[in-house]
Amino acid sequence: MRAHKNVASASTSRQPAIGDHSVLAAQVLGHLAEPTRFHLLRLLAIGEQDVTTLTAQVEASRSSVSQHLGRLRLAGLVHAHRIGRRMVYRVTSDHLRALIEEAHQFAEHLAYDIPHHDTAPSTLPPPAPASSTHGGEDAHPTRRDRHG
Repeated sequence: MRAHKNVASASTSRQPAIGDHSVLAAQVLGHLAEPTRFHLLRLLAIGEQDVTTLTAQVEASRSSVSQHLGRLRLAGLVHAHRIGRRMVYRVTSDHLRALIEEAHQFAEHLAYDIPHHDTAPSTLPPPAPASSTHGGEDAHPTRRDRHG
């Protein structure tokens, strides 16, 4: 019985709480919220580039570009590797690449007063309630399934 409890607690610790995904998503969007970082990510979504090439395409100093890239790298949004003496950066995820493109297209719709597309309903599950009247027991789907 004790081993079962240890396994259950170990598997629970690996699964983030539902609210954690919102926190992580907000942190990613926070990195995209700075215009220079967003521009850098948009350029890197096209393909990997070095600091010199990126600096020539944005309105920021080389030092500023390097600092922004460092923050993006620490956040896990870009990956850096060395080719000779150059540090080359790339976006780490196709999901991030798609998010950057969607954000840019959304901004174009706003800027040019283009009607937004209202396609199929969302396939995302509804957000979980922020709190529960049963001491949090019903907030976790697997617990609800076991008790229901």
